[in-house]
Amino acid sequence: MQKDKQHQPVFPLPRRPTTQVVVGSVTIGSSHPIAVQSMTDTPTADVDKTTAQIVSLARAGSEMVRITINNEAAAQAVEKIAERLDRQNLMTPLIGDFHYNGHKLLKKYPDCAKRLAKLRINPGNVGKGTKHDRQFAEIIEQACRFGKPVRIGVNWGSLDQDLLARRLDKNLQTVQPKPLSELTEEVLVESAAASARFAEHVGLPHDRIIISCKLSHIAGMVRVYRQLAALCDYPLHIGLTEAGMGRRGTIASSAGLSVLLAAGIGDTIRVSITPEPDAERTEEVRVAQEVLQVLGLRSFAPTVTACPGCGRTESKYFRYLAQDIEKYLQLRMPVWRKTHCGVESLNVAVMGCVVNGPGESRQANIGISLPGCGERPVAPVYMDGEKAITLKGDTIADDFKQLLERYVETHYQADKP
Repeated sequence: MQKDKQHQPVFPLPRRPTTQVVVGSVTIGSSHPIAVQSMTDTPTADVDKTTAQIVSLARAGSEMVRITINNEAAAQAVEKIAERLDRQNLMTPLIGDFHYNGHKLLKKYPDCAKRLAKLRINPGNVGKGTKHDRQFAEIIEQACRFGKPVRIGVNWGSLDQDLLARRLDKNLQTVQPKPLSELTEEVLVESAAASARFAEHVGLPHDRIIISCKLSHIAGMVRVYRQLAALCDYPLHIGLTEAGMGRRGTIASSAGLSVLLAAGIGDTIRVSITPEPDAERTEEVRVAQEVLQVLGLRSFAPTVTACPGCGRTESKYFRYLAQDIEKYLQLRMPVWRKTHCGVESLNVAVMGCVVNGPGESRQANIGISLPGCGERPVAPVYMDGEKAITLKGDTIADDFKQLLERYVETHYQADKP
């Protein structure tokens, strides 16, 4: 077996105790792995496009996929989408996202409710005034009827305005009124907790409730989830409501999620980044996986440790080799994942000179230390902390790939046919 070079959690704090909730083939909360979620952006009524995107997200590693159910056509499409996924033997749970008319759609189309693994509702969007409790209860009753868990998702953009108005009036009567931002965060938490209690009162079991309270700025999101974590033991779905596009979205999501995960808060995550025009939606899945992996909370794919380069490195060759190895690992992982148990924890080092090269290579499962400027034109390879071989010549890249193949074959248990 391989020498364990998998990084320990960056913040080895225990996750807060939570209730266990079963969502289709995935179990959330308690000691179960933090699950990665995503959401489609196709019209759900377009069965072809929606099914294709679900398959794409699932193959990228999304463990649950949320779809919009906003009208009758979308509700009717759920059964057809589920049937197509069944034919592809894809077990990824589907989550139905309901706003405004969920109580009507779930009652009129019971097959839709049956096929979903979880319902997602926002208490602020289930009815106003005297209609709120009745329509909210009707959704919960359908969840109880079909044994479905519910994510009660509160966010800044669709907060219960009646509740907020009452709290604002009360706040203005105090000697020292709280700032609007602080009060709004408190109302978010209050709305989520009160809605969960009401759902249980209607009949939804405690172990079928997940809560989220999302905002679009990091500091507020962290404060809200810390309050929730101290208040309840429901599993928490965490993430920013909207993180933005490109580098900004990736960094914002990574920063916000990492603060909470480091404190043991979070049972499912979603990275809500805006895709580039015409780009695949799978980037949000990969970013979520990377966040969990760099924190040492889960492993999804081999890690390549590579130095940034400096005046000592032969920049072009070093960078090309690091990139080449990254692509090679991505190419081989679909096969390795099926045939060699645990290979996703593999740690590979591609270093550029003698300063940090040997040390970092020894810390990896397998690592190569390239010669820097003015150094001998040889590249020692280390396996499990020991120097194994020295590569030289024009075939270093191909030779190192062969060593990688051999390492995987000999150090990771082959699945039995």
